[in-house]
Amino acid sequence: MSLAIGVVSNCKSMGFDEKPNEGADTSETHGDERGTNLSRHMSESSIAVTEDEDDDVERKIELGPQCTLKEQLEKDKDDESLRRWKEQLLGSVDMNSVGETLEPEVKILSLAIKSAGRPDIVLPIPETGNPNGLWFTLKEGSRYRLMFTFQVNHNIVSGLKYTNTVWKTGIKVDSTKEMIGTFSPQAEAYTHDMPEETTPSGIFARGTYSARTKFVDDDNKSYLEINYTFDIRKDWL
Repeated sequence: MSLAIGVVSNCKSMGFDEKPNEGADTSETHGDERGTNLSRHMSESSIAVTEDEDDDVERKIELGPQCTLKEQLEKDKDDESLRRWKEQLLGSVDMNSVGETLEPEVKILSLAIKSAGRPDIVLPIPETGNPNGLWFTLKEGSRYRLMFTFQVNHNIVSGLKYTNTVWKTGIKVDSTKEMIGTFSPQAEAYTHDMPEETTPSGIFARGTYSARTKFVDDDNKSYLEINYTFDIRKDWL
């Protein structure tokens, strides 16, 4: 169970300093040695399960020094194949407006719960990170997925991931993570669909749950944290 969805995946850095193979297709990378999972329109998930990892303890990942986009492009500028690879990853980024900024900015624009045969549940994102009262209700035994859109500005965000922890009556009942990927800044928003899930059913599954959802990157920088409650009931409301 999750809005409460997801699985654990280790983060990887952008890896701009690693040179691609000559003649290789670098339009997309899927879990290769650079750890880059970059898409111009929709991200792809890199998923792995680690059952014994404590989701309440974030592992500190040692990354190299942070660089601006202009500095990244200046590195190895005499290497034509590496230069083309970097430019292809960055796409149509306006270097005049973002190239001197170190820190990326990620803004979560929308969250929605999608379930076949019924209207989407669009969740308003509270400014305080704490919705007042019950945030949503799920029907027991129903299949659903979470979809969200987000904007990336200023610089590349490396290893963006979704984490979610759920409690019932003070006991942790679900802890999930999903690696979303590494993204360059662009005017168009990115869209990501979480894997489909099925809510538990039965008298012991029904009731009120509390949860915490976070979006963080490889530096463990949090871009959004939401603390909320939701219900599982016999039917949708």
